[in-house]
Amino acid sequence: MKKMLLMALIFCAAYANAQSDKIFKHNGETVEGKVVKLEEFTVIFKYDGEDAENTLSKYAIEKIIYGKSGRIEEVTEKIVVKGEADWEKVVILEDKAYIAGLKKGEEVRGKTGLVNYHTGNTGDKKAEKKLKIAAAEIGCPFILLTADKATTGYNSNSLGGSQVIKKGVGYKY
Repeated sequence: MKKMLLMALIFCAAYANAQSDKIFKHNGETVEGKVVKLEEFTVIFKYDGEDAENTLSKYAIEKIIYGKSGRIEEVTEKIVVKGEADWEKVVILEDKAYIAGLKKGEEVRGKTGLVNYHTGNTGDKKAEKKLKIAAAEIGCPFILLTADKATTGYNSNSLGGSQVIKKGVGYKY
């Protein structure tokens, strides 16, 4: 009788574990639990045996395999940044929720020169490009934007141009 009870418990545990969803992250980690909700930029899940909800950025997730159905959902492709030449692949994020599950890197900065004649839009694009180049140089495919400042007009510098400064923190898988 004890053997049958033990076998039933093992079977139930194996069945419950087979029902777990598996979240495969780009860094090679696998998270087992239950996906509660997929939002635009995040996945909310619960670890097996826990009630607390956890959040992962979709940028950190390669795919999800749902335990009950076996369905595979591709979430995002891995962004590989090998150096400055890959600066166009870098993604700028503006919400802390979008970095959940990513690894923090170094602070990065991009700005236009103090003496320039860019309009607000072209100055913004130049500062953004410099910010992405700085992140690509340290191998970070993501930047959490922490500051975005523009000064314009005669009072901002003596030659009447504008300056744009963008700051952020680089993130990796």
